Amino acid sequence: MTYSALRLGLLAACFALGYWAGLRTWLLLLVATFSAWGLSYVLLARQREAAAVHLAERAARRAGGGRRFPAAAESDAAHEDALDDAARSGAAAPPVPDDEPGRDRP
Repeated sequence: MTYSALRLGLLAACFALGYWAGLRTWLLLLVATFSAWGLSYVLLARQREAAAVHLAERAARRAGGGRRFPAAAESDAAHEDALDDAARSGAAAPPVPDDEPGRDRP
């Protein structure tokens, strides 16, 4: 997010500089875009690397089957399984586990 915001800031600065310099045609956007791209490649290398590492870790976590909230997901799944088993057998529904006080559950 930071990297994208910095790149947009560079684009705005290049656009403003080009406008100030008198470039007021459709070329202003083209020149500003290529200038911002070149400057971001040189000036924002550290932020680009951090963003790449973050995205690679996120992709590996997703590929590995990692969940964002595994404990809550397993607790919810176990409770849903118990409700389903109770409904199929005609028994009373099991009580809601009190693992998260204040959380509303059906």
